[in-house]
Amino acid sequence: MASKPRAFAKVFLPALPPPPLLTAPVFSRRPTNRGAGAAAMSAAAAAPAQAPRKWEGLVDEVLEREVLAACLDQAPERRRIREAFKDVQLSIDHCLFKGQYSGIRTKESCEHNSRGVEIFSKCWFPENRRMRAIVCLCHGYGDTCTFFLDGVARKIASAGYGVFALDYPGFGLSEGLHGYIPSFDTLVDDVAEHFSKVKGNPEYRGLPSFLFGQSMGGAVALKVHFKQPNEWNGAILVAPMCKIADDVVPPWPIQQLLIFMAKLLPKEKLVPQKDLAELAFKEKKKQEQCSFNVIAYKDKPRLRTALEMLRTTQEIERRLEEVSLPLIILHGEADMVTDPAVSKALYEKAKSQDKKLCLYKGAYHAILEGEPDQTIFQVLDDIISWLDQHSTKEGISL
Repeated sequence: MASKPRAFAKVFLPALPPPPLLTAPVFSRRPTNRGAGAAAMSAAAAAPAQAPRKWEGLVDEVLEREVLAACLDQAPERRRIREAFKDVQLSIDHCLFKGQYSGIRTKESCEHNSRGVEIFSKCWFPENRRMRAIVCLCHGYGDTCTFFLDGVARKIASAGYGVFALDYPGFGLSEGLHGYIPSFDTLVDDVAEHFSKVKGNPEYRGLPSFLFGQSMGGAVALKVHFKQPNEWNGAILVAPMCKIADDVVPPWPIQQLLIFMAKLLPKEKLVPQKDLAELAFKEKKKQEQCSFNVIAYKDKPRLRTALEMLRTTQEIERRLEEVSLPLIILHGEADMVTDPAVSKALYEKAKSQDKKLCLYKGAYHAILEGEPDQTIFQVLDDIISWLDQHSTKEGISL
């Protein structure tokens, strides 16, 4: 990284003041203010109980207070909070974090791209064995490549693949206003530039390369493909955002109002939204573990961001016939966030000759994070099996 994050500074909040002395000395000759004493008693009785701890028993109370009080609008604070919290994240009881994969090396870095935006990236390499191909990972809306997707990347790297990911501008540990997408096309340009740089590395030149997109990352991956139609050997699309489910999209009159408001207040968080974690994660325990992704964007979508995402899905839905690379689409049949019917339409309309559709009965949106362990590993095995079949070129040793 360009600079090592500073050590997390503990800030101790002042202790609550002791309760007022409510009983005057029995033999005091000074006049007592009985009304004041009664008022103090009433105030003490009416004082609200201390709010329950969010991660009681799992996180130090001082650290918890600091994390919950942090303003994550800008990258330096997100990086500081992540640095302080990452050991806690790795200790949670989730199958993606409990996997023991030996012989994997990771690297994190921050570099400025051609627009001058500082981009955080991470990669996972198999050590002491041949790298079979490059997998370029595009994360979902509000997410980062450093939480659940870190476990996904480790699993894929353990099968012999080099996995490369970045946080989009405004998300995770990359520079930019948190959760703000002023232009989806510019975001795609940033992603394409980063992955082109990865593929241009002499160490990896000649290896097959694959796009991997989850949810909104599926839309990013497809738009990278439209921009570079002949530069990829295939795409893995996990619950891709080709169309946002009708239950999640605001009604048409509200959409028109939001489009107007986005011109005036593009950065405001005014878009109504259902609880996506509840809609996306089937298992309650795994849904609750989303709270440990402390640098994820969890507020209402910003106006311009919502508008860009809506326009992007409308564009992709119109261009399904242009998809020409080998692809595998994986989607939960009970997904209430992105519409599985459009994944079926993508499979049917794509002009790719080599295409596969995997639907998981009863599964929700987060098929790599929120389903029973058995389903999560079934999806990962289906992905790795497809990669194995499409990575026929001789790999390189690292």
